[in-house]
Amino acid sequence: MSSAQAPSPLDGIRVLDLSRILAGPWCTQTLADLGAEVWKIENPAGGDDTRGWHPPSVGDQSTYYLCANRLKKSVAVDLRQEAGARLVRDLAAKADVLVENFRLGALAKYGLDYETLRGIYPRLIYCSISGYGRQGPMAARPGYDFLIQAESGLMAITGEPNGEPMKLGVAITDLVAGMYATQAVLAALIARGTTGAGQMIDMALLDGAVASLANVGSAYLNTRQPSARHGNAHASIVPYELFHTADGPIAVGVGNDAQFRRLCVEVLASPDLAADERFATNTGRVVHREQLVARLNDAFKTGPRRQWMAKLNAAEIPMGLVRDVPEVLTAPEVTARGMVHEMPHPTAGTVTLTGSPLKFSETPVRDPAAPPLLGQHTDEVLSEVLGLSAESIGELRAAGAVA
Repeated sequence: MSSAQAPSPLDGIRVLDLSRILAGPWCTQTLADLGAEVWKIENPAGGDDTRGWHPPSVGDQSTYYLCANRLKKSVAVDLRQEAGARLVRDLAAKADVLVENFRLGALAKYGLDYETLRGIYPRLIYCSISGYGRQGPMAARPGYDFLIQAESGLMAITGEPNGEPMKLGVAITDLVAGMYATQAVLAALIARGTTGAGQMIDMALLDGAVASLANVGSAYLNTRQPSARHGNAHASIVPYELFHTADGPIAVGVGNDAQFRRLCVEVLASPDLAADERFATNTGRVVHREQLVARLNDAFKTGPRRQWMAKLNAAEIPMGLVRDVPEVLTAPEVTARGMVHEMPHPTAGTVTLTGSPLKFSETPVRDPAAPPLLGQHTDEVLSEVLGLSAESIGELRAAGAVA
């Protein structure tokens, strides 16, 4: 059944999107994928900050902006004008969910803060995304992914053992916060179905990043031993890292003792390694990591990576080639999963974007559509949702309240 023939999970849900940059837009893009109608409220003077983040770009469109705004409707409104703020409050009355990432207290002067709206629209789910949360000693401080990666400990555990702490190559704390925010919104919608009431979601980038410490956080909390950087290796599993072959690196992940024996005997033809008491168990391999990894690197250097890939796969040893982004986005297993889409765009001709990773058998995500131009849907949303006439919209536009 195609997405054109089947309902999506959030059909009928309306989202008022007052967010920008990445964490909030990542959340609302996922809600749009799931079928929600998303009204992206943007300042007429430039819109979402990422619209101006060039290069790279396609046509006149920033590729950064394109990555997080598919399937949305852009409504250009100047909140600084009372007429504009009133329009957005009227849209809040029609929405199921509001998502925002303004600085602390900034929306109160427009009557768009949670305390004001919950008294008027008690069914509204209000998701507030910030760097450090809306409560706490750092609530007023702005938060950026790079800073949160540094302050959350993620940077400290990433990078080579003797190198500098290193951030991930994407804004991971924004993405994690956006995903957690999506989960929270979906849970709040389910709860509203039971209680009839909306609620506030207070989502902090720092909270999401700290939660993402996962096993590393658990290790420290329970042993009080500080974590070290292991580069591409694993703190608790050996061998589980990159190995250099004659023509490039491969990633090998040996998850148990049986796999290790097969690696030694069937892949490397080195039964002596499997018989060595130092390496027979994972605990021993962690203790004697340096000696074992040196032996494995010497062995892998004797052949090309494709040869090792065939042998490792035959022995059912988890492995992967180290691919660059072009290789990934043209890989048959990626395109077969519908993860790359080309779509028409009103000014760029066509844009090509990654797709949703969510797959449903009966209620599929929506077919992707290009992210909107600034104010592309202002007239449509104001007329269809709020019932404003063309004349009224024209007057608002002449006054500079909308664009």
